[in-house]
Amino acid sequence: MKYLIKNGALVSSAGRCRADLLTQDGKIAQIGQGLSAEDAQVIDASGKYIFPGFIDTHTHFDLDAGDFHTADDFATGTKAALAGGTTAILDFTTQQKGETLKQALENWHRLAEGKACCDYGFHMSITDWNPAVAAEIKDMTRLGVTSYKLYMAYDNLRVNDQEIMEILEAEKGIVGVHCENQEMIRGVTARLKREEKDSPRLRPKSRPAEAEAEAIHRLLALAKLAGAPVNIVHVSSALGLREIRRARLDGQQAFAETCPQYLVLEDSIYEKPGFAGAAYVCAPPIRKPEDVKELWTAVSRDEFDMIGTDHCSFHMDGQKTRGLSDFTQIPGGLPGVERRAALFYHFGVNGGKATVEQMCRLLSERPAKLFGLYPKKGSLAPGSDADLVIWDPKAAWTITAKEQTQNVDYTPYEGIQVKGRAQKVFLRGRLAAENGKPCKSVTGEYLFRGSRQL
Repeated sequence: MKYLIKNGALVSSAGRCRADLLTQDGKIAQIGQGLSAEDAQVIDASGKYIFPGFIDTHTHFDLDAGDFHTADDFATGTKAALAGGTTAILDFTTQQKGETLKQALENWHRLAEGKACCDYGFHMSITDWNPAVAAEIKDMTRLGVTSYKLYMAYDNLRVNDQEIMEILEAEKGIVGVHCENQEMIRGVTARLKREEKDSPRLRPKSRPAEAEAEAIHRLLALAKLAGAPVNIVHVSSALGLREIRRARLDGQQAFAETCPQYLVLEDSIYEKPGFAGAAYVCAPPIRKPEDVKELWTAVSRDEFDMIGTDHCSFHMDGQKTRGLSDFTQIPGGLPGVERRAALFYHFGVNGGKATVEQMCRLLSERPAKLFGLYPKKGSLAPGSDADLVIWDPKAAWTITAKEQTQNVDYTPYEGIQVKGRAQKVFLRGRLAAENGKPCKSVTGEYLFRGSRQL
């Protein structure tokens, strides 16, 4: 099927222009004024923006959390992604102790292949660093994995400072790091549990902003010694942001990501009556209003490189409620892949804190460049994949769990009224979602990624 999209405003990070766009054989075939094609289906996009398909660089689908899995697997999670305008995701494989990187990658391919509805790639989470694993880096590049993830928190996942430095020296691509000081968290948690054990409001207090900032500071010191760039994922606090700014002023190349929950929600939500605050438990936690304000300031100044979601969905019923008697047992994670673009547009663009050009930069173009997908993805240009989002800036609607595609029994954004949504979403030239509902006729492809272009 050919599509001729007429009269829309095509958006890039550099600006916007009114033009027609023709798709053919899964690619953007032509862009120009007054285009025509007799065998194409014509779509009038007057009054709409045309974005390159959005990319979510931070998801956790079908994640094994011990005695249960996340609510979303690759089928439901990627359908939800498409519903919101996201046409490609990067999920995290996790190497188990004693496992090779190739084994970990094969495990995630089995989870995603034949189930993913949008295009997908993988970051490799290294948890067991040794000479044999170091020798696998070239193999990972050959298999299309050119980015990695490290944890400075969680005893079953984290690597030590020496290992971080060695990995940064060995890997010439891009390494993302979860930055929290585990020992600091452990100490604060022990004190809080002596006072009270059953309140969700204590969970964010157990992971203070100081724990994030200290870990970011330490990571950047290690990266400087290693002479390597680094990517700080899910930045949540003004204190953490300050460390990134300091390092950049010192000449370091430090990339940074934040997430919708840190831009939209405030820590007062943990004070909801009963166990309701457990719905918002994530790591790092939701922060204070002054943190939200500073993160938006950073967005407006182009200090962030991407808005990921850290989508990690758990049901309230039967999963989050495992922490009823002990707040440390509440599984951490929020659903977000379906609502990311709408939240950013409403609170950022409509709120005067960002432009549509910055939305394109953060949700599409820069992630594609950073993770070796550009110009196949993240670009409106002849030859690029026809991953397109026709965005209706006037569509007013309310976020509710009842109307969502993601397979989880709540949304942290319940009842929020927003303006702007993905009217039509195309994946490689095929209609994949319309008015917030995924279509049934699309299948995702694995993304062999190249080197970063930033």
